[in-house]
Amino acid sequence: MNCPHCASASTKEQTQKTTLGYQMFRCPACKRLFNERTGTPFNFLEYPTDVVLLVVLWRLRYKLSLRDLAEMFLERGWEFTHEAVREWERRFAPLLAEQLRTKRRGQAGRSWYVDETYVKVKGKWCYLYRAIDTDGNLVDSRLSEKRDMEAAQQFFKQALAVVGHTPEQVTTDGHASYPRAVRETLGNQVLHRTNKYLNNRLEQDHRGVNQRYYPMHGFGNFASAARFCSAFDELRNYLRPRYTAEKAMSLIEQRQVFCERLAVLQLLMRTAS
Repeated sequence: MNCPHCASASTKEQTQKTTLGYQMFRCPACKRLFNERTGTPFNFLEYPTDVVLLVVLWRLRYKLSLRDLAEMFLERGWEFTHEAVREWERRFAPLLAEQLRTKRRGQAGRSWYVDETYVKVKGKWCYLYRAIDTDGNLVDSRLSEKRDMEAAQQFFKQALAVVGHTPEQVTTDGHASYPRAVRETLGNQVLHRTNKYLNNRLEQDHRGVNQRYYPMHGFGNFASAARFCSAFDELRNYLRPRYTAEKAMSLIEQRQVFCERLAVLQLLMRTAS
């Protein structure tokens, strides 16, 4: 293991371990001791990395409150407060979203379906711009306080940066800001369709985030809302069952894929710097 302080490769494994069981190392070059988590976002945590990751994943994935998670892990022998869950979500949900966003770069299709749904933040409605492709894969999502030309343009710019290529066609509703936003951000060569019936697949897809955030009775501030919605969409897209040739996966296949993807996600997070 390379030294996180001086990047030297001539480190030596030590016999002792941390109180949480992580292996310790010594660097002959800089004379420093470090462990497996030194230099990672999980350094100085008082709980194992896998436990913290599971808390964040359950918080995003399932309809559980902060206190629900604290009670569930208390029954499993891990004692922490609901405020610890809030802090872990604040610190690690953006990291999870970034890892998944990087992993799916270039994978979205050439036909995008774009629409907004409503999210209540501090008693006011905000607009969650979302886009999926023909196969239902996430293109991108972005929370905005306004629904106007600038918000639409910012969303398309962000989607282009994430996906890495321009779509061949974009389907939206009839909002007046979309034609110009598509033309100026994506280019005149992109076919723009405005038909609410063609966007039904995205209207149905909105249910995922709407059903998840509804039990939370809205968000306390815009930053937490944007962070949660982005991480939720990325995680939901990554773990959802895929379909091939119009044939649904069996339950056994879905469970296998879920476990495999969960293991990959945990590895991505543990190795994130």
